[in-house]
Amino acid sequence: MSKMRALVLERQHELAIRDIDLPQQVGPGQVKIKIHTVGVCGSDVHYYTHGKIGPFIVNEPMVLGHEAAGTVVEVGAGVTHLKIGDRVCMEPGIPDANSKASRLGMYNVDPAVTFWATPPIHGVLTPFVVHPANYTFKLPDNVSFAEGAMVEPFAVGMQAATKARITPGDTAVVLGAGPIGIMVAVAALAGGCARAIVADLAQPKLDIAAQYQGVIPVNIREKNLVEEVDRLTDGWGADVIFECSGSPKAWETVMALPRPGGVIVAVGLPVNPVGFDVSTASTKEIRIETVFRYAHQYERSIALIASGRVDLKPLISETFDFEDSIKAFDRAVEARPTDVKLQIVLDQ
Repeated sequence: MSKMRALVLERQHELAIRDIDLPQQVGPGQVKIKIHTVGVCGSDVHYYTHGKIGPFIVNEPMVLGHEAAGTVVEVGAGVTHLKIGDRVCMEPGIPDANSKASRLGMYNVDPAVTFWATPPIHGVLTPFVVHPANYTFKLPDNVSFAEGAMVEPFAVGMQAATKARITPGDTAVVLGAGPIGIMVAVAALAGGCARAIVADLAQPKLDIAAQYQGVIPVNIREKNLVEEVDRLTDGWGADVIFECSGSPKAWETVMALPRPGGVIVAVGLPVNPVGFDVSTASTKEIRIETVFRYAHQYERSIALIASGRVDLKPLISETFDFEDSIKAFDRAVEARPTDVKLQIVLDQ
């Protein structure tokens, strides 16, 4: 252990930038990374404001942050695909490689996963971290650190698009224009959807989403979404529905949106159980898919960003210096409708 300066969640509602003991020894198969950019995620903010997410409770001080990019500064024994100086981003969830879930390729649902900034695991808002090389991915020269730190949330969108089994030319509906909703829409379009109807209550968020070609924004304060989808699809329904809002109310009418044989992908997580219209789902033979984080999506996400097919830079609302990290989190708590992603830079 070494003393490292970090952004520490001491307890609910209390953040501090201070020294804390963190592991820095580089073992076989590991690399040490100098952190450059870290994104502020909704889960980080939720731990700050509520002190817990479901069964994960902040019982002791915890370093926040899990969306990160940086530079390799030390390489452990046996690592051959990375070298000192490589610019990288890191997948924050580490499973047990020998678990049944991992052997099935579903390592994201391995109960043994340890995930940055999920109690009791420390996050990465600190100058240096040690991480398994197999979950560390080299960034191409034309992908910035800021974009590298966006790979983690974009991977959620990629997982959703993959689970949807999109066919080229599909019409998608995305419920919720928050950071994940927009990422899902972008991933769906990159995956072959001809258009993505994005629905939300907040016009500023819809305006941001509408910057992307193929997005059709629908303000559900002003328009009935079911009627709009019917109009745009000539009464047939959309091929793919992505529920990204986490709102229980969304499930009240969601079955009216997909076409017969369509799919609903549950991305948002309601706090409490929701009602489910099994009869309509059955008579339309609607397929239901779920998403928990992501698996095998980092390399694909990086490739899309590097190719120019996906541009996530418009979603970065503001960047803060590390010393202003608490200000960044307080800004995130405000939940300004014009903010999508706030980032913190540690290495100038």
